[in-house]
Amino acid sequence: MSGLAAIVLAAGKGTRMKSGLPKVLHSVAGKSMLLHVLDMLRAVDVARAVVVIPPDGAAIREAVGDRAETVVQAEQLGTAHAVLQASEMLSDADQILVLCGDTPLVISDTVEALLRRHAESAAAVTLLTAIPPDCTGLGRIVRDAEGHVVSIVEEKEATPEQRCIREINTGVYCYDGRVLWRLLPGIPLGPSGEAYLTDVIAAIRAEGGRVADVVASDPAEAIGINNRIQLSVAEGVLRQRVRERLMLEGITLVDPPSTFIDADVQIGRDTVVHPGTTISGVTRIGERCVIGPGSVIADSVLGNDCRVLMSVVESSTLDDKVSMGPFCHVRAEAHLAREVHLGNFAEIKKSEVGTGTRMHHFSYLGDAKLGERVNVGAGTITCNYDGVHKWTTTIDDDVFIGSDTLLIAPVEVGRGAKTGAGSVVTRNVPPGSTVFGVPARIKNEESR
Repeated sequence: MSGLAAIVLAAGKGTRMKSGLPKVLHSVAGKSMLLHVLDMLRAVDVARAVVVIPPDGAAIREAVGDRAETVVQAEQLGTAHAVLQASEMLSDADQILVLCGDTPLVISDTVEALLRRHAESAAAVTLLTAIPPDCTGLGRIVRDAEGHVVSIVEEKEATPEQRCIREINTGVYCYDGRVLWRLLPGIPLGPSGEAYLTDVIAAIRAEGGRVADVVASDPAEAIGINNRIQLSVAEGVLRQRVRERLMLEGITLVDPPSTFIDADVQIGRDTVVHPGTTISGVTRIGERCVIGPGSVIADSVLGNDCRVLMSVVESSTLDDKVSMGPFCHVRAEAHLAREVHLGNFAEIKKSEVGTGTRMHHFSYLGDAKLGERVNVGAGTITCNYDGVHKWTTTIDDDVFIGSDTLLIAPVEVGRGAKTGAGSVVTRNVPPGSTVFGVPARIKNEESR
């Protein structure tokens, strides 16, 4: 036998989501609910995980990638049938952890407690239960007089008395592998035409096996997502967890409810995030930064001591002590070196900007390479697109670009050169020279 394995059920149709996207791929705090589950399994050291997907589950398989294996449930015959699809792949596993792909709020600490309870009790199965404020639509836990779990009854098949039970099934179980694979093929189809995994509990009890349980300390972990309303509830819970984690790590959120930070974002201590800010994707922000108010940062890396005021940064890198805003837009693979400053209404796309360069306001750099200590005057534009191709503008160290300069790429401006206000630069500018006019010409050539 080979230790702990996991099965994630992700083959449901999710019709109540009213979406062309598979239910488990809907995002919660910046990451699909299925990836939340798989990342949690990695945290509890699951040796092998199998995701059960529908026949048209190519998108799910692609999202899973190398995080887990996949197996197809060709017919929708219930949760017991879904688990059975992984029997050949996991036939030698000592313990089988089973959970649903639409439960992104289950945390690793709770699953570890479940696994400990399973080991200590030597049970055939240990299940996670919860007592939420609303039990509508959920399977109820039926206990005997001594408090032992007898069975799980789905709400649509429960008696009126059973529907009054407040304790519910979360859909998280740890099975003894030998017991699960022996009993599962014998689980019959219910009145709905499906074989329920919950019926394995009754089968274990019927043969005298031990059933253990753990009650989740936070009933929010039991939230399963079947529609957009439940999706929004889970979003709120998970984002609040993220905010609390960051504040406990030494980050100041001036107004937490108006700050939206994705689950995988990392922020260094003593950074201050102001209201109305969204930080998403795999963004990493260093220490002592000031972000916002009203900033948007996505899939970017910021060094220490950066300031981003009412600006947007996408898929870019900012080194230490970069400052910008308000109303800047840095996008698509831009790299701003140490102590770069961007003023009002500056836009940079796919460009490298050297240390100490300043671009004060109302300017655009696209497909450009700027050296150190460059001054970019107001209204400067790199004309990088000719209607067919994108071309590069190269500006060397210590260049002074005058206001309203247009740089018609491909073009190079040499070290220490200057352009006059309103220049249209169509030719390379030699180092140390001054150019002006339309088209720009070298100052010393004016008398010729």
